[in-house]
Amino acid sequence: MNILAIIPARYASSRFPGKPLALVNGKPMIQRVFEQASKAFEHVCVATDDQRILDAVKQFGGKAVMTSSHHNSGTDRCHEALLKFSQESGLEFDVVVNVQGDEPYIQPQQLKLLEECFAHPETDIATLVKRVRDKEEFLNPNAPKVTVDKNFNALYFSRSPIPYPRDKEVTDEYVAGTRLYRHIGLYGYRCSVLERICAMEQGFLEQTEKLEQLRWLENGLRIKVAETALETYAVDTPEDLESINKMFID
Repeated sequence: MNILAIIPARYASSRFPGKPLALVNGKPMIQRVFEQASKAFEHVCVATDDQRILDAVKQFGGKAVMTSSHHNSGTDRCHEALLKFSQESGLEFDVVVNVQGDEPYIQPQQLKLLEECFAHPETDIATLVKRVRDKEEFLNPNAPKVTVDKNFNALYFSRSPIPYPRDKEVTDEYVAGTRLYRHIGLYGYRCSVLERICAMEQGFLEQTEKLEQLRWLENGLRIKVAETALETYAVDTPEDLESINKMFID
């Protein structure tokens, strides 16, 4: 199976402009992400809409392609990057893994979990989940939850607590003793499926919950889920960057 890891990276950000080039323990963030992804996959590419990011990637010896600045999501940017990278390299790929560009210490083990999901031929899309830790996380609308079937295919994603315990009080003890899952926003797509989902229109579920993956479920795609015990650390603000620089020392 030939896999291309794509790292979408935009310069513009309302909360942290220029974030991909911010220094994480002496290296640009995008370089940290690229190096981590390269520990899991042979082929890694940055997809950006900014010349400064493109130049920075080339400077540290990475591969990058320039994409449109008008994409609505990282998924759309990944599709354009797949087409351009395949054309430039002459390579064909079976699966694309969308690696978040603001997680400088993403673990290669998590990325390999996505790859393993595609050992199942019925898998269209793969993603990760992690056990919910406590009541606060379970009730937090900014931490999307997911329910799965017995074969670990996603049934539904929601910002609400799901499944909702009708006859029990939501306490830390209840959450700790129940298999409740938080969604980790890493995705893998079969290349043929990636083209299809970029042509899909938003449906009622996505418009309601503001979760892109509901569009895929609403259109009948199978999302395979793998569980990880590893935590992810995203940089959304300069304050997050300061914390990451203190947390991880090379």
